[in-house]
Amino acid sequence: MRALTVQPRTPRSLRVDDVPEPEAGPDELLVRGLAVGVCGTDKEIVRGDYGWAPPGRDRLTLGHESLGRVEHAPDGSGFVAGDLVAGVVRRPDPEPCGACAHDEWDMCRNGRYTERGIKELDGYASELWTVPAHFAVKVAAHLGLTGVLTEPTSVVAKAWEQVDRIGERAWFEPRTVLVTGAGPIGLLAALIGVQRGLDVHVLDRLTDGPKPDLVRDLGATYHHSSVEDVARQLCPDVVIEATGVGQLVFDAIASTGSYGIVCLTGVSSGARRLQIDARALNREVVLENDAVVGSVNANLRHYHLAAAALAEAEPEWLHRLITTTVPLAEAPTAFDRPPGEDVKVVITLDDSVLAS
Repeated sequence: MRALTVQPRTPRSLRVDDVPEPEAGPDELLVRGLAVGVCGTDKEIVRGDYGWAPPGRDRLTLGHESLGRVEHAPDGSGFVAGDLVAGVVRRPDPEPCGACAHDEWDMCRNGRYTERGIKELDGYASELWTVPAHFAVKVAAHLGLTGVLTEPTSVVAKAWEQVDRIGERAWFEPRTVLVTGAGPIGLLAALIGVQRGLDVHVLDRLTDGPKPDLVRDLGATYHHSSVEDVARQLCPDVVIEATGVGQLVFDAIASTGSYGIVCLTGVSSGARRLQIDARALNREVVLENDAVVGSVNANLRHYHLAAAALAEAEPEWLHRLITTTVPLAEAPTAFDRPPGEDVKVVITLDDSVLAS
C-alpha cells in the first residue's frame, strides 16, 4: 500500500512510499484511510525541524489529523464496518506519569509519550491503518470529508475546557470572546464559542479571501485592525490566541477585561526577539485577577467533544474550511502552497471521500 513518509530531521525527504499493509490486533480496528489534514506541525517535520521515527526505523509515516472508514472491527468494540472514525494522536507513557495514569495524557509530565505521525509512532497518512478501538472516535456520517477536522477541533475543545476550569475559580459568566487568528484553529475555536451562545469576535490581518466571510457566516464579527483597538472596544472576557505571533500574544494578555482569561493555543517560532514592559504586564495580570494558560494536544474526552461540535455545525460552512484537496500521489505539493491562500489543506487517500 501507499503511505506518505519522511525521514525526520532531514529536509526534502518527503515522498510517497510503498509500505507493508498493517495487520490489526485483537483489540484494533482496521481502517481504510480517507484523508489527513496538513498543519504547521507537519510542515515543521517536512522541513526537518522536528519529529522522531519509530524505534529502529529511519522513516516516519506522516499524518495526525485523520479520517478513515472502518473495514473491520472487533466484536464489542462499539464500532462496525463502514463507520467513519478519527484516530487519537497521543499515547501515554508505558511507564506513566500521574497524568497519563489517569488518562490525561495530553498533560504528560515526563515527556515520554508517543504521538501518531509525530513522535515514534507511524501516522495516519496511509491507505490502510490500524488503531486500538479505545483510541478511535466515531465521526458523524454526514460530515464526510470534513470529519478530518476532528483532531484540530479536539485541540480547541480542550482549550475551551481549560477556560471553563479556570473561570470556575469564582463566579464566571463570560459574554464576549476574542479569537486572534482566523486559521483552522481560530475558526474552530470561534465555532465552539458561537455554539456556546457567546458574542464572538475574530481578529486577523487579511481583508479579503475566504476568512472574513467564514467568520461572518458563522455569526461572528471579523476585525483586521490592531488587537489593542479591538480589545478597547470589546473588553473581552476570554481571548483564545491562535497565532503564536509573539507581540500579539503579549498584546492579548494585556487586553482582557477584569478577571479575564487568555488561552494560548499557537506556538511561537522563536525567530524574533521582543521587548516588552514586563512590569506593566505583571501589574495588569495581578491587579485584574487575569489568568493565562497554554493548551496543546487533547485526550479522548476532547475528541468526543470535538466530534459532537462538528456534528452540530453547518456542513456547508465546514466544507468551506477545506480550501484545497491534494491526492496522495501528489501529496508533496500540499507542502508547497503559497502562504495565505488556504484555510485548510487536506490530502485525500481515497477518492471516494470527495463524493461524500
